[in-house]
Amino acid sequence: MKAKALLTMGVSAILLLSFTSCPVSAETSNTPALSKNRATPQPAAQKANTITQAALKNGVRTCAGRINQVTNFLTAGAKGGGFIMIYPTSRPDRHMTSVSMEIPLQNNTAYASASFAPGQGNYCEGLYETVVYWPQTCSEVAEKKFGKFKRAGAISKNIYVRDGGATKVFLMPAGAGCVSIKKELIR
Repeated sequence: MKAKALLTMGVSAILLLSFTSCPVSAETSNTPALSKNRATPQPAAQKANTITQAALKNGVRTCAGRINQVTNFLTAGAKGGGFIMIYPTSRPDRHMTSVSMEIPLQNNTAYASASFAPGQGNYCEGLYETVVYWPQTCSEVAEKKFGKFKRAGAISKNIYVRDGGATKVFLMPAGAGCVSIKKELIR
């Protein structure tokens, strides 16, 4: 029954969600932005977005500020996206919480996933990934979208890496285009 309630909440959120505007887009940002802010934001300091409100409603408190910060960053300016949140049913404020999002872009769609876990002393760490298909080659995407990131070679032979410190971008050929996977660790 709890799983059904979680799914119902997520589906309802998909239908009702309207993302708020922020100045940076995580899918195409050329620089790492979140890893530099080490303090966990306080929920009262920011207006809670729809995703953060869902987390709070389900007992996720310690990471609410970080969830708000990261999801605002990821959904920057997007309208009409949706999300599904995964959290433990027992003591959700003491364990990892994860959210998967569909983010409409100007001429495309991005998938984003973010996970958050409370640490010692009311501190919250997180990790996000965004996945976007680009109709350009990976070389073009690397230079135009992630040119400020350092070239780091290939994982093996087909997936190339751009390094921005706590932020990594993985570029994988897909048909005539390229899939970018941007991953950032937030502490």
